[in-house]
Amino acid sequence: MTVNWKGVYPAVTTQYNEDLSINFDATQTMIDTIIKEGVDGIIALGAVGENASHTREEKVAILKAVKEIVAGRVPVLSGVAETSTQFAIEFCQECEKIGIDGLMVLPGMIYKSDEAEAIHHYQQIARNCSLPIMIYNNPVTYGVDVGIEGMTILAKEKNIVSIKEATEDTRRISELYSAFGDRFIIFGGVDDIALESLMLGCTGWISGLTNVFPKESVAIYKLAEQGRYAEALEIWRWFLPLLRLDTVPKLVQCIKLCEQLAGRGSELTRAPRMPLSGEERANVERIYNEAVASRIDLSKFNLA
Repeated sequence: MTVNWKGVYPAVTTQYNEDLSINFDATQTMIDTIIKEGVDGIIALGAVGENASHTREEKVAILKAVKEIVAGRVPVLSGVAETSTQFAIEFCQECEKIGIDGLMVLPGMIYKSDEAEAIHHYQQIARNCSLPIMIYNNPVTYGVDVGIEGMTILAKEKNIVSIKEATEDTRRISELYSAFGDRFIIFGGVDDIALESLMLGCTGWISGLTNVFPKESVAIYKLAEQGRYAEALEIWRWFLPLLRLDTVPKLVQCIKLCEQLAGRGSELTRAPRMPLSGEERANVERIYNEAVASRIDLSKFNLA
């Protein structure tokens, strides 16, 4: 199976009304804006999209709204984060009916699988859904690492086409290319090592802070793609304090607060996530304000 996934794919937030019902209009407006600002794809219902905070019916409604506003301009992938393999299969089949372009599949939630169990989970989803699949390998957060031997098994599934590599060990990127060549499309999945990941050959970057600064994210990607690393590094060093907000347990609250400060969305999240307060809130506001005050003029890089 061949897909053309590359570039910057923000893991988008889900916007809420004050009563914490889904604000479909605001979600669509946010997505429309970042597409117009140059992103290459959309990841809906990832961790940043608060996947686990929605009912199945809400997830379907969100995906339909995302598909409607994207209107074929870029690929749309849905996160798949379910508590059982059967639930994941059923959800993936719903995504297929809606017409989503692909799936970013996580291991089973709550129960921490071992590697063999995670491989079986991915196999069963691949065999019961025809959509192209990206494996989200994030042992830091989800407690299981599907390594090179595991990916050798999964390489037999034709619709497993991509990996979101989030081990935080950049050596894994080279190991994947050495083992599989171009069998898998490899995306960097950790914001604060994204430039290094691109330099090592990742053809895409799945990002949280791109929701707030899409133009800077796209500029870094384009410069890295062109081998203009010194110029990419200038933007990268400016961006790094913000990107570190994507690597903490309260990343969703951090990103949504930055969206609110930027006038791009609301900080509202569903419980158990609560709004940032005290020193945590002040720190995010400080980082955001310092970034805005020192924002780089991207026009000098001649990327148009």
